[in-house]
Amino acid sequence: MLISPVNERLTMPKGGETMPIRWSAVKVSEAMDKVEQQVLLADQFIGEAKAKAKEARNIANLPGYLDNRLVRLITQIERIDNVKDAITSVHKAIPDGAIEEERKLTKHGTTQSLM
Repeated sequence: MLISPVNERLTMPKGGETMPIRWSAVKVSEAMDKVEQQVLLADQFIGEAKAKAKEARNIANLPGYLDNRLVRLITQIERIDNVKDAITSVHKAIPDGAIEEERKLTKHGTTQSLM
């Protein structure tokens, strides 16, 4: 098992005390970047789907029960913003300076654990 020296040195505040970070801030950040890229790729198509659902609401003599379902559909499509907010939340939860510190420390390589 490889353990980065980063995991031993980075600290994160918790209830007024400091505790070591045992996870990779860089890997979390990179993973969220990949998720964000996929969401952005889908964003254009989702926007088009929303526009088509709004157009459907203008169909002549559309009964109220169908209009209600279309409104619900549009509302669900708009929830993509919640996904974007969740990605931002993960990025913001990474402690300040953790990514930079980890990158700086990993330039020196990783050490192998004897456990």
